[in-house]
Amino acid sequence: MSDGAPSRHANDAEIERLAIAARSGDPRALNAFLGAIQGQVLRYCRSKVAQGGTLTAHDVAQDVLYAVCDALPRYQPEDGGSVMAFVLGIARFKIVDAFRAGGRDRSVPMEIVPDRPDLDDGPELAAIRATETVRLREALAQLAEHHREVIVLRIGLSYSAEEVARLLGTTAGAVRVTQHRAMAKLRALLNDPVPED
Repeated sequence: MSDGAPSRHANDAEIERLAIAARSGDPRALNAFLGAIQGQVLRYCRSKVAQGGTLTAHDVAQDVLYAVCDALPRYQPEDGGSVMAFVLGIARFKIVDAFRAGGRDRSVPMEIVPDRPDLDDGPELAAIRATETVRLREALAQLAEHHREVIVLRIGLSYSAEEVARLLGTTAGAVRVTQHRAMAKLRALLNDPVPED
C-alpha cells in the first residue's frame, strides 16, 4: 500500500461517484475508489497507532480497506453522510479491534544482530519522547470523543475545517469551536502537575 499524495486531494464528489459505482459491483470503480482513499486511511491509522511494536498503521489500514470492501454495499449515500465519514467509522472500529488483538506487546523481534550501530537518538531522548507521547495520549484519552476526533483530523492530519465538517457531517464553524474548546482542555490537562504517589 502506498501513501501517495493524490489520494489526499482527491475530489470529494469523485470519491462519492466511485463509491456508488463500486457499491454496484464495478471492479474498476472499486480499485479506483480504494486508490483514492488509501492515503487518507493510512494517515488516519498513523494518527491513532503508535510506531514500533507488532501493531503497525500499515497493517491496520490494510484491514480497514478490506473491511470497506465488505461494507461498501451497505453504504447509503441518501442517508446524508459522506463516504469518507463511513470509511473513517470503519477505521475507528478496526483500530479498536487491532488494539484488543495486539494487547500491549511493543517488542520488535529480530532474527539476527544488526551489523551497524543504531544511529537514532540515544535512550535519554527516546525516553523523553516516549514520556511526552504517553502524556499526550493520556490527555487525549480524557477528552470527549468528538473533541479528540477533531484534534486528530485538524492537527494530526492537517485537514481544513471545511474538510472535517464534511467528514463529520457538521459545519466548519462548529469544527473550529470544537477545536478551540478541545485545545483549551488539552492544554489544561497537559499543564496540570503530575500527582505524586
